[in-house]
Amino acid sequence: MAILASLLIPALSGAREKSKGVVSLNNMRQLGMAIHLYAGDNEDAAPYNMGQSGIQETVASGEFLNWANDVMSWELDSDNTNAWLLAANGLGPYVGNSAKAFKCPSDVSLSTVQKEAGWHERVRSVSMNAMLGNAAENMAGGQNTNNLGYKQFLRLSDVPEPSRIFSLIEEHPDSINDPYFVNRYSQQQWVDLPASFHNGGADIAFVDGHVEWHRWKNKLTTRPARPDAAPLPISVPAGERADFYWVLSHMTVPDGPQPYSY
Repeated sequence: MAILASLLIPALSGAREKSKGVVSLNNMRQLGMAIHLYAGDNEDAAPYNMGQSGIQETVASGEFLNWANDVMSWELDSDNTNAWLLAANGLGPYVGNSAKAFKCPSDVSLSTVQKEAGWHERVRSVSMNAMLGNAAENMAGGQNTNNLGYKQFLRLSDVPEPSRIFSLIEEHPDSINDPYFVNRYSQQQWVDLPASFHNGGADIAFVDGHVEWHRWKNKLTTRPARPDAAPLPISVPAGERADFYWVLSHMTVPDGPQPYSY
């Protein structure tokens, strides 16, 4: 019996993780479709995609404009578990007012204080490409101040290669706070880090609506899914930049004839 159990347990564990991966891909597909439904109701505009200060300011005023309206942490802040902020506004109505679409079932990362409080999980594992949508406080003159010289896609029809530009990405639990996934062409460092919940990779949705699993190549990218595993920003040394360059090349395009700065 012991030998049989030792053979069955890994197989069952693998099947369970595979099932979670299917659910995660389906959730990402729902959110990707929700962006198109939102745009269909808003003259092709992509959803608001603000950072922490913009979200907190609008929520404090009673407005829930962002595609997702929570700012998470490793503390006991209510945003970590407030499913209503996801389900009731932003893209929530376009996924049946269900917060489950925003969550990867493999993401059960919690801090010690959250575990001691009896929490089981936080509510969101997904962030939106910072170069898609109205970035509000991060905008100036129609450009994203984090990446001047590169296009900010305010409308879905602004995206020249929708099958290449990603809309949503699973973010590392130690990186995720606001739902605005940003990295900079002018710096060789991770500001926000992708997740690697699924066999060293992440589920990613693209503007054209397709969803794929992308496996990361560099060890620097695949940090453990726990607090303090990814002290950001993380400088990316030469020889470890394949994943970083992949993300940058799938975020946006130059706003003019200049080549990518990396």
